[in-house]
Amino acid sequence: MLNRIKSIYKRYFWTDEKYARSIGVKIGRGCKIATRYFGSEPYLIEIGNHVQITSDVRFSNHGAAWVLREKYPKIDFFGKIKIGNNVYIGNCSIILPGVSIGDNVIIGAGSVVTKSFPSNVIIGGNPAKVISDVKKFEETYLSYDLSTKGLDKKKKQDLLINLEEGRFIRK
Repeated sequence: MLNRIKSIYKRYFWTDEKYARSIGVKIGRGCKIATRYFGSEPYLIEIGNHVQITSDVRFSNHGAAWVLREKYPKIDFFGKIKIGNNVYIGNCSIILPGVSIGDNVIIGAGSVVTKSFPSNVIIGGNPAKVISDVKKFEETYLSYDLSTKGLDKKKKQDLLINLEEGRFIRK
C-alpha cells in the first residue's frame, strides 16, 4: 500500500524530469522534459544535455516479440535509445528500440523514428527521414526572429496581434 501511495505521489507531484530520473532515465544538464512515456525499460534510455522533449513523446525499448511467442515462449529483445546534445523532439513523436540521435537534431512533431540519425539534421515523418539540415533551418528562420523570449505574456500578445503579416512564418 505504501509503495502505491509513493507511486501516486511521484506521478502527480514530481516534475516530469524528476520522475524520469527516478525510474532510471539518464538525463543530462539543461533539459526540458514534458512526457512520462518512457516504456517498461526506462533505464535503457540516455538523454544528452540541452534536450527538449515535448508533450506525449513516447519511447519504446522493445516490441513485436509477441508474434513469435507461440514458437519461442520466452523470446524478448531490447534496444537502447540514445539522444545526443541540443536536440528538440516534437509533440507526439515515437522513438523506437535501438535508435541513436546525433547532436543538434530537430525531430518534427508526430514523427516515428525507426532508425538512427546523424548530427545536424532535421527529421520528420512516418517513418522519419531527413528533411533538411540545421544550417538551412537557421538561415531560413533567422529572418523571422522576433526576440520574444523573456517577454511577459501581455507584451508578447500585443506584439503578435499587431505584427504585420509578412513577419509570420508561411508554409
